[in-house]
Amino acid sequence: MGSEEGGGEPRPDSSIRMNIKKRISEILVAEAAAISAIRVTPEFEQAVWALRDSAGKVLTTGMGKAGHIARKFASTLCSTGTPASYVHPGEAAHGDLGLVGPEDCIVAFSTSGKTREVLEMLELGRHIGLKTIIAVTSHPDSELRDLSDIVLDMGIVPEPCPHGLTPSASTAVMLAISDAIALVLMEVKGVSRHDFGLRHHGGYLGRRARSDNE
Repeated sequence: MGSEEGGGEPRPDSSIRMNIKKRISEILVAEAAAISAIRVTPEFEQAVWALRDSAGKVLTTGMGKAGHIARKFASTLCSTGTPASYVHPGEAAHGDLGLVGPEDCIVAFSTSGKTREVLEMLELGRHIGLKTIIAVTSHPDSELRDLSDIVLDMGIVPEPCPHGLTPSASTAVMLAISDAIALVLMEVKGVSRHDFGLRHHGGYLGRRARSDNE
């Protein structure tokens, strides 16, 4: 039945609205806490140097939600002075592994570190010269750790999902780590505002990058 004001579902009472606000606040706090808990180890510095000094291509990979973060990382790298490409691990099994070549450096995102498509792609990539694997992973028994040269440890990240399943805090951590790496890499390479504008010339950010910089 509709509400007395006509049409649609009845509006929830104020107590339900307050519960929703409370849960949203709790989720935001959980994600912020997961990011704050990241331990910045020497491996983070090693990852920056490996990406800067890569003699081959810089690649990223990941499956599912982690894949979206990997794709965003590649895009951020491109606009901040480090050309990068995302390789879908599923498509890699059907020919896209051909993008991988000798001396390449790849950043692989996987919370569990057990995603079969990612592991298979990296194992086969080694056969055709993949030099450096940087893992962004969480689980202590992550198989990805054993395959990697550098491990960026996300720590143990509880998901604030009511079932503890939906990638949320974990993807927030991945995104924060990848942003930090990209921005520091931009700084150590001396990428200027002008350089940024050359790579990101469209839209609001392009106009900002070009202001006082023509």
